[in-house]
Amino acid sequence: MNSMAPKLSVVLPCLNEGCHLEQTLRTIVEQLSFLGGDFELLIIDDGSSDRTWEVIGRFDATPGRIRGFKLSRRFGKELALTAGLEHASGRAIVVMDADLQHPPMMLAEMVRLWESESYEIVEAVKDHRGSEVWTSKWGARAFGMLHRWICNIDLQDASDFKLMDRKVLDAWASMPERNVFFRGMNAWLGFRRIKLPFKVAERAGGQTHWSQTELIKLAFTGITAYSSLPLHLVTWMGLLFFGFAVSLGIFTVIAWLSGRAVEGFTTVILLQLVIASMMMFSLGILGTYVSRIYEEVKGRPRYILSETSDRSST
Repeated sequence: MNSMAPKLSVVLPCLNEGCHLEQTLRTIVEQLSFLGGDFELLIIDDGSSDRTWEVIGRFDATPGRIRGFKLSRRFGKELALTAGLEHASGRAIVVMDADLQHPPMMLAEMVRLWESESYEIVEAVKDHRGSEVWTSKWGARAFGMLHRWICNIDLQDASDFKLMDRKVLDAWASMPERNVFFRGMNAWLGFRRIKLPFKVAERAGGQTHWSQTELIKLAFTGITAYSSLPLHLVTWMGLLFFGFAVSLGIFTVIAWLSGRAVEGFTTVILLQLVIASMMMFSLGILGTYVSRIYEEVKGRPRYILSETSDRSST
């Protein structure tokens, strides 16, 4: 490990946070200053269209250091987070949002648990989801239960707000997949960890950039990246319908032998529709996994940097 490495690296992915980013950075720097000032801030601009990069460039991170990274376009939060983690040099790394919904005052306790009690991961979990709309709350809860059932990984009330020891980050960096799901990857790693509950604060400004489509896409990534159970579900559905077809065939033969006319044109049409729907659903599951393979084998970079800003404070 580099002897000149800072004690703490704080990674903040940003997207159109210009209206409140300076307030966020000053709040974080204030909290970190109480811990001795041996830190760096890594701020990743995920292709913002506002003045986010301008704020990053002029912010004075005294004491400490600020390192800004501007991606060439919007790659998504997961890959912006990846860019920050791959450039972090601290002995411990904290990941948090840039809208102050992850309370900076928790940093001191997270660092204490890492230093004094030797926890390798301190993960903040949502004790209260704040003013989040009920559809998002129930959607998150449903995803947590589904992910635990399918992938055997508990992500209930999990967040990206975490502190990781350097060796945890090194282990995370050894996973080169391009369909990144940070929470799942972090949970899969293991290590000695502790959960720290927190209440989600109000946003410092602006609004969430996550659309329902993006959340659903992330949920699919989170499930297909850690379990092949949906593929086996296709096999079980095939066996179920095979059994149903055999039963229906036996019933039809018995009815014919007994001299009863076989009726039910509507039933036949409905069965065809149901079977066709199941086939399309099965093809969709297979297509999802094939698309994941396709993305991985192309071997493209996970993100592209267009500008960097790296200056030490005086």
